[in-house]
Amino acid sequence: QAQLVESGGGLVQAGGSVRLSCAASERTFSSYNIGWFRQAPGKEREFVAAIRWNGGSTDYADSVKGRFTISRDIMQRTVNLQMNSLKPEDTAVYYCAAARSWGSRRVYEYDYWGQGTQVTVSS
Repeated sequence: QAQLVESGGGLVQAGGSVRLSCAASERTFSSYNIGWFRQAPGKEREFVAAIRWNGGSTDYADSVKGRFTISRDIMQRTVNLQMNSLKPEDTAVYYCAAARSWGSRRVYEYDYWGQGTQVTVSS
């Protein structure tokens, strides 16, 4: 079974940066596409970014394009989300998830999920 563990969340001021990491099992890291989602209080979980299992393609939600960067660290076996120019509306619990198919932006298309990490952006 896939295991995903997020880390790196915290409290940051608007305009600041945070880097999230998603540690994956070897099997998951080498064969699944990894996505980041977020869920703010009272809102549905939404797609943020994704990276193909081989790092060959990336996908971003319009709301984060140009501010967030998703990447894979082969040595650490992590998928990282660098978040810059943060806004209060980026406040949410951030989840990483694994999907077999590429191009997945819907929650139900992802097979495995981490426990989430809180990111709070103060104004």
